[in-house]
Amino acid sequence: MIAGDAAVAADAAASHSGLRPSTPGQELICSLIGLSLKVGIGLVALVSLARLAGAYQERLDRYGEIRAVLDIQQAKLLKAQTRFDQLFSTGGEQRLIQEQDQWIAPNRMRVVWKQPQPSGETPFPTVEQP
Repeated sequence: MIAGDAAVAADAAASHSGLRPSTPGQELICSLIGLSLKVGIGLVALVSLARLAGAYQERLDRYGEIRAVLDIQQAKLLKAQTRFDQLFSTGGEQRLIQEQDQWIAPNRMRVVWKQPQPSGETPFPTVEQP
């Protein structure tokens, strides 16, 4: 009986405040509006998630490319550092001279052999003057 008295009291309070009970049609419209809002928000969330996944994949691809270039540059740097250390260690000058076999030793003269050309022109331009 207490529940019945509470319902009567709620109806009396609603009639005093100017509120009236909703009809099934109004409840259906409100439910459809709520459902459409939920579906819309869900679609926005799915589209955003798909775009974020694509952007993340592109970022990972770029990271892989940059990482590969960095590895190559680090290998070149390590090679150059090793070469630098070899040249500036004890005996490095002699190693450099031995590697450069086209260098002329001090107090030596370069001899350039020329073969006569039938047309009188040299096949390659030369720096020496006759």
